[in-house]
Amino acid sequence: MSEQRRHPEERNVVIVGAGMAGVQTAVALREGGFRDRITLIGAEPHPPYDRPPLSKAVLLGQADGSSFDIDFAALGVELRLGLAVTGLRADVRELDTADGPVPYDVLVLATGAEPVRLPGTDGLPGVHLLRTLDDAERLRPVLARRDDVVVVGAGWIGAEFATAAREAGCAVTVVEAADRPLAGVLPAEVAAPMSGWYAESGAELLTGTRVASIEPGAVVLADGRRLAAGAVVVGVGARPATGWLAGSGVELGPDGSVTADEGLGTSLPGVYAVGDCASFPSARYGARLLVHHWDNALQGPRTVAARITGEGEGVYDPVPYFWSEQFGRFVQYAGHHAPSDTLVWRGAPAEAAWSVAWLREGALVALLAVGRPRDLAQARKLLETAARLDPRLLADPSVPLKKAVV
Repeated sequence: MSEQRRHPEERNVVIVGAGMAGVQTAVALREGGFRDRITLIGAEPHPPYDRPPLSKAVLLGQADGSSFDIDFAALGVELRLGLAVTGLRADVRELDTADGPVPYDVLVLATGAEPVRLPGTDGLPGVHLLRTLDDAERLRPVLARRDDVVVVGAGWIGAEFATAAREAGCAVTVVEAADRPLAGVLPAEVAAPMSGWYAESGAELLTGTRVASIEPGAVVLADGRRLAAGAVVVGVGARPATGWLAGSGVELGPDGSVTADEGLGTSLPGVYAVGDCASFPSARYGARLLVHHWDNALQGPRTVAARITGEGEGVYDPVPYFWSEQFGRFVQYAGHHAPSDTLVWRGAPAEAAWSVAWLREGALVALLAVGRPRDLAQARKLLETAARLDPRLLADPSVPLKKAVV
């Protein structure tokens, strides 16, 4: 039964989190005909903004911010910014905040993710994260001064920051504990060739290397080496920002995510979760997915809005998608692969453009494209239908993906 049918009187939908997922939930509710009260709570004092530009345009001074072009007053959405939510009392349907309790009838959790910090680095001068607008503003003068920069972590955010820092003229060293970039995301045969991208850009990549400590002006490695560092940027991953939900009755998974159901409902009635803070069961891939990417925060709100308004079945099982711009390359990924899936190359990693596809029992389940946007565009359509592909034709980069369907 939809929330709308259970509560025919005017209701207050409270959304905690004013990032993409929270904002788009408010927009989707209005577009879906919801006319009751909507309150959007954000912990940051800034007007709601988009995060992808932070790692380049804002960092390099090419933009002062990335606020959403949305008239919240015209939408009838009440913004409460600079307000941290510290607890949830489901028995009385209230949120705890520094400004006092906030009642809700329907609650949407959209608190996103928070960066993982290196132990012992909180408050150390010169150590930075890159997640918020304030983080980017603190890093802008670092790039403007062309400081020597050490980046800890060769994941997506580390690569994107290293790209911007090199573009600004900084000397950049990237320290990665694994033996290759993107070790937690891509298999070795795909990720290892990406190591060369760093050297091509003039950045130094140290793999299989751990940080022992950070001192003023230097990073000390586990093998005793010291790296000069006017600034240190930590990009070692992110985790769902759900610590405030401890003891609330909202079920959390081992990874800290809210364990949402197929319609993004939580273990509590009238409470939903969307975006980076929520995992969901995927019948398409036979696994519970936790997707920390922009497209997930854009798509999920439509399902939540449909559940709240009763205007649809409200089942969420997307084909995940994300992109990254790094070292002059446009990298895109769609789908979800497992280690047991069959990997098929389309082109060679030494080339300027190439793709990798994953097949499961002959059906396409994922594709990574480097400089081949047409492959990605066709793959997204084929992934929706679990199309079966001829491996021989798939391996020929001159054959369009759609021509490899059997």
